[in-house]
Amino acid sequence: MKKFMDRDFLLENDTARALFHDHAEKMPIIDYHCHINPRQIAEDYRFKSITDAWLSGDHYKWRMIRSCGVPEDKITGDKSTDYEKFQMFAKCLPRAIGNPLYHWTHLELQRYFGITKTLSEKTCDEIWNECNEKLKAPDMSVRGIIAKSNVRCICTTDDPADSLEWHKKLAADKNAPCKVLPAWRPDFAMKIEKPGFKAYVEKVAKLTGREIRTCADFFDAIDQRMEFFNSMGCRAADHGIDYVYCNRVSDQKLEEIFQKGLSGKALSPEEVEQYKSMILVRLAHGYARYGWVMQMHFGAVRDPNSAMYKRLGADTGFDYMGDHDCALAIGQLMNALSEENALPKMIWYSLNPADNPVIATAIGAFQGPEARGKIQQGAAWWFNDTMTGMLDQMTNFANLSVLGNFLGMLTDSRSFLSYTRHEYFRRILCNLLGTWVEKGWYPDDLAYLGQLVEDISFNNTNTYFGFNV
Repeated sequence: MKKFMDRDFLLENDTARALFHDHAEKMPIIDYHCHINPRQIAEDYRFKSITDAWLSGDHYKWRMIRSCGVPEDKITGDKSTDYEKFQMFAKCLPRAIGNPLYHWTHLELQRYFGITKTLSEKTCDEIWNECNEKLKAPDMSVRGIIAKSNVRCICTTDDPADSLEWHKKLAADKNAPCKVLPAWRPDFAMKIEKPGFKAYVEKVAKLTGREIRTCADFFDAIDQRMEFFNSMGCRAADHGIDYVYCNRVSDQKLEEIFQKGLSGKALSPEEVEQYKSMILVRLAHGYARYGWVMQMHFGAVRDPNSAMYKRLGADTGFDYMGDHDCALAIGQLMNALSEENALPKMIWYSLNPADNPVIATAIGAFQGPEARGKIQQGAAWWFNDTMTGMLDQMTNFANLSVLGNFLGMLTDSRSFLSYTRHEYFRRILCNLLGTWVEKGWYPDDLAYLGQLVEDISFNNTNTYFGFNV
């Protein structure tokens, strides 16, 4: 029987072991999409406890603990102590066999705390005390963790109306642990159907010093913010959309929709889709102009549990996978941009793995000479960043596109301890390639394969985004 999570964890053959230990393991990390707080990097935040580091804001863990029947007061909020929340996590985790959380947790324990014991109700107190003691070490601040993880660049997720004050401080800090860049996330500018849309428009008007009376005024103000983000080193935009659409209308119709949304009048689903389509196209023109990468995350059913949404808000672990057809709209959107010579580099991520073949083939219809793999299929995302999900995504990519152009992994995380997800991905990648080689499906050329692994782990991303790190 193989030992749990030993040096060759997930590496099932000699080729896989050579690819990982001689190539993937040494490569730095670029985390080109995450939700961490740049202020914590600027201020070199120190975690108060392992709960603060592990469970604060992590909806993956919250969701797992809820599924074990634990009351919400012992998962989120301030009615329970950090220890009580950690205790619930430790009690529930052993039941999560097959869930990547089990592997992620123990990789983090090993890499950051040197703990090889498994977390359970029995080891809860021992690991609680040991982790909290080690968090006091000089190299376990936020900056220390980033350095320990060999991270070269981090792209945070930022609203167009964000001041980027912490990014400014980090850019001027000669001791910053890595390059920290903003990434544009214009969700509020797109959500015309939400009650806070008017207030958001007013916020952008005040920030830009513009009077916003028309949709054209608003789009011009957003362009101004994009110019500011570009001056701050932004290289990527990210869109979290429910489904893919390209329902364009005339400027006159767009203005009618904008005025209805601004006044708080009810909009039809078609009008909402039309507004979002038009602003999406306008934004893409800007991304193409600045050379940004346009990331498209779609396919989630968000906030279905209205009672818990009212209690905890968004991004707290209650979303699930949707099944909206995407095939036609993906092509329509990229074609519309291509016809206007405004198709930026794009990465498509679907939450539904059934869309993997659609994406892997659609990207091949719109490639261009501007970049190797100008249009990309994104890494297995959210509910798919499991072992099975990653294998499915990479196999589809390999079968239907060019796996050697793949941009590899990202954390999509709110935790500074999540960089081990890159290691998890790299082990799975190396085992997949190693298995193909040892079955005689690909030549036993370790030098070339090693370069391929290094490219997917780091080099492709560095070149594609233009990070130069």
